[in-house]
Amino acid sequence: MLGAILHSMRPRQWVKNLFVFGGVVFSERLFTPAVWTAAAAFVIFCALSGAVYLLNDVADRDKDRKHPDKCRRPIAAGRLAVSAAVMAAMVLIVIGLGAAAWLSRPFALAALAYVTLLSAYSAWLKHMVIVDVLAVALGFVLRAAAGALVIGAAISSWLLICTILLALFLALGKRRNEALALQADADRHRPILAEYSPAFLDQMISVVTASSVTAYALYTMSPETVAKFHTPLLPATLPFVLYGIFRYLYLLYHRKLGGNPTDMVLHDRPLLLNTALWLLVVLLIIYGS
Repeated sequence: MLGAILHSMRPRQWVKNLFVFGGVVFSERLFTPAVWTAAAAFVIFCALSGAVYLLNDVADRDKDRKHPDKCRRPIAAGRLAVSAAVMAAMVLIVIGLGAAAWLSRPFALAALAYVTLLSAYSAWLKHMVIVDVLAVALGFVLRAAAGALVIGAAISSWLLICTILLALFLALGKRRNEALALQADADRHRPILAEYSPAFLDQMISVVTASSVTAYALYTMSPETVAKFHTPLLPATLPFVLYGIFRYLYLLYHRKLGGNPTDMVLHDRPLLLNTALWLLVVLLIIYGS
């Protein structure tokens, strides 16, 4: 049962919680004791996101049984009882929020907002067109904001803007892949897909793609950023951002991938290498100066 619970918590998806480290990196406190506080926040968000996945699988168990891949999830497959999944989720939420309150009250409020938002998403927000992808994106924003709050750093508006645009980019790509992969059966597995057409999703992806590149470019060149990091070199990281976005679009449109953005980022070597190089160059510019 413990193995089934861990599987339902989707450990591979915990990479999304790395957004918690955005605050400590861009507040220039990565090589200070604050990084351990951020690491504790990361663990807490792994527990909370795992609890949300458990509740989501409970709510979607009937639809998941009709899905070619999701039918193998422990709850849908009958390997994990609904009562056990709900109990595990409640325990994780109580422990996670308790630990968050011990770390920092503002951080605990952000963690509570995250659990509330994602629980509402599982219950009804995912059935509301456009609101569903915005809710997913706001979950990433709350992760980034929580990472800044837990170490007492100022929350940069640029961090929040770039985070929500990137999250929307990935969420819309996932919706497009699902709509095309499931085709006529799409609305049976995820009813909201009936409200999305490939053309509509392509338009939104185009808007978010352009906005993401523009926002990041403006961030790297803004006088505020140059003054904060005492260097005008951050625009040198823009080619990595461009390549990452273009590579993702190539995988989405040409290779017909994108159903699981996390797996795609982790298993596509060029994309993974590009991300690592972007992070390395950012660290060298920020901390080297």
